[in-house]
Amino acid sequence: MKKSDMMIGLYILAAIVFMIIPIPTQLLDVLMALNIAVSLIIMFNALFSKEALDMSTFPSILLFTTVFRISLNVSSTRNILTKGYAGGVVAAFGEFVGGGDMIVGAIVFIILLLVQFMVINKGSERVSEVSARFTLDAMPGKQMAIDADLNTGAITDAEAKERRQKIQDEASFFGAMDGATKYVKGDATAGLLITLVNIIGGVLMGVTRQGLDAMTALNKFGLLTIGDGLVSQIPSLLTSLSTGIIVTKVSKEADIGDVLVKQLFSLPKVLYMVGGAMAFLGIFTGLPTMIFILYGVMFIVVARAIQSRIEVASVESEVSEVETSAEEIRKPENVVSLLQVDAIELEFGYGIIPLADVNQGGDLLDRVVLIRRQIALEYGCVVPTIRMRDNIQLNPNQYIIKIKGIQVSEGEILFDHYMAMNPGHVEEEVTGIPTYEPSFHLPALWITESQRERAESFGYTVVDPPSIIATHITEVIKQHLDELLTRQDVQNLVNNIQEKNSTLVTELIPKLLGVGEVQKVLQNMLREGISIRDLVTIFETLADYAPTTRDTDVLTEYVRQSPSIKRFISNKYFPVNVTTSVVTLDPKIEQDIMASVKQTEQGSYIAMDPEKNQLIMRSVKDEIEKLENLGCNPIIITSPIVRMYFKRMTKDYFSDLIVISYNEIESNVELQSVGMVTI
Repeated sequence: MKKSDMMIGLYILAAIVFMIIPIPTQLLDVLMALNIAVSLIIMFNALFSKEALDMSTFPSILLFTTVFRISLNVSSTRNILTKGYAGGVVAAFGEFVGGGDMIVGAIVFIILLLVQFMVINKGSERVSEVSARFTLDAMPGKQMAIDADLNTGAITDAEAKERRQKIQDEASFFGAMDGATKYVKGDATAGLLITLVNIIGGVLMGVTRQGLDAMTALNKFGLLTIGDGLVSQIPSLLTSLSTGIIVTKVSKEADIGDVLVKQLFSLPKVLYMVGGAMAFLGIFTGLPTMIFILYGVMFIVVARAIQSRIEVASVESEVSEVETSAEEIRKPENVVSLLQVDAIELEFGYGIIPLADVNQGGDLLDRVVLIRRQIALEYGCVVPTIRMRDNIQLNPNQYIIKIKGIQVSEGEILFDHYMAMNPGHVEEEVTGIPTYEPSFHLPALWITESQRERAESFGYTVVDPPSIIATHITEVIKQHLDELLTRQDVQNLVNNIQEKNSTLVTELIPKLLGVGEVQKVLQNMLREGISIRDLVTIFETLADYAPTTRDTDVLTEYVRQSPSIKRFISNKYFPVNVTTSVVTLDPKIEQDIMASVKQTEQGSYIAMDPEKNQLIMRSVKDEIEKLENLGCNPIIITSPIVRMYFKRMTKDYFSDLIVISYNEIESNVELQSVGMVTI
């Protein structure tokens, strides 16, 4: 057990024991002095801590010190009633503070009690209550601000986690303080009641047991009771003051002493006015002339000194700025910081800034956070942080999307307008500015807010500018998800499942495959829109087939044919209880493709005659148009061994073409062939 744990345990245990067992007056003096010292320690710690959470254990401290103080009250009461003496500390407080007069001592005690009960306790209780409510109400907004900072790259994951923990700690602290202030209030009430009991009990004991007359007993036991009450109430008052200081703390940048001095004595004109007012009161009223004039002169002198210091600081600041600018001009440029390339960037003109500015009601940052969550749920990989910045070189309403520093797409929006798209069955028309939807290049119209309800009633799909940008970013990310997946990302995914699947991971990496080879398999899947979320199944399949081949393309085909991935592909492209129209591949072409495959140490490639290749692509185009005219997705079904080579042949011509092998289709899927790719 640690020493600190033993000390806390003994402190609490002593408080319980002192309520039961009589303690000598000498030991009572020591403990009362300790109680005063602890109260002073608490007060000064509260005063000089930079923020409330620096004393996060304050509610527990309140409870411990209150119990200890009440136990001393009980012990001193026992000694007063049984011995007529409660130690030197109690006697000194009764004689010195009360001036040896019970009435004076009682008045001082009542004043202290009123100050503590009606001023400090009441204010601290109200501030704690309001702070707890506002802290809890502000939690969602603070969480969203942290997510926005994390998404824009302003903070790291570790910093975000630390901030979230701090928010939870603040909520717990102020919630606990709201209840802990009741300890202080109850302590003051208990002190008053104990004092009344001591006086009544003391008089009764003096008259009945010691043979004193009523006035003598009242004076004797009254002084002891007042001394005992003061010994208890002064530490209680210090603790109450500490509570008020803790719950009213605002500054986190400096000690409260620095902040108070800076805020009270930073404006010379205020001190000039105070000095003039004090001098005026000393000269033209009946107030003590010398005292008020002395204060007036002192404030005017201090104001002049502060004004001189401000002027000197201003000149030094200007000189420092000039020197810093000159140093920056002379200093060779640090180009290392310019070498960093962001994975995903969104740059926009100044007209789009309100959409990204939370203070102006923009929610684009929140939508970007949701994009990363959506991709993680749908595809099973973490999208890198999306950097957002304004670019004055762009048109006001223009935005561009960059992948690894290179622009891959762009769009333009009209602020305060909505984009209306005809899904194909709308007969009524609305007037607007013709445009194209940036994600899928569909014809659309820009309409005003007043036209929105009318367009929706006609059947148009109406979206706002933030949704347009968010959808565009999402589609661009999906198209480039494979190249965004780095080896480090793969390692992070491996670490994520390693705890529960240590045997699988140990067998596969690095014994059978390296991280780079696993990365290529995962990239192959993402390139064709296949989720890698079921990483355990993917690794199980790789572990089964990696001993026979390390060709990542072949391994990808095995993974695609595994039960869960096969089920994913079928569910994605072939709805249940719906006949899906597809196109097949001529077996003769499949034979030609396999005959053209050349194997090398670096992998395989297709060496097909260019003319034959063009004829195949022309046939593919015709069949795709046939499917599109039917309103169907462009899907071509091939044999398993040909699928990856045929996809490789067509990807440069038809990026949206879906190529699926027979082994990747569930048995309950209903297909209808509407054509065949042939030459």
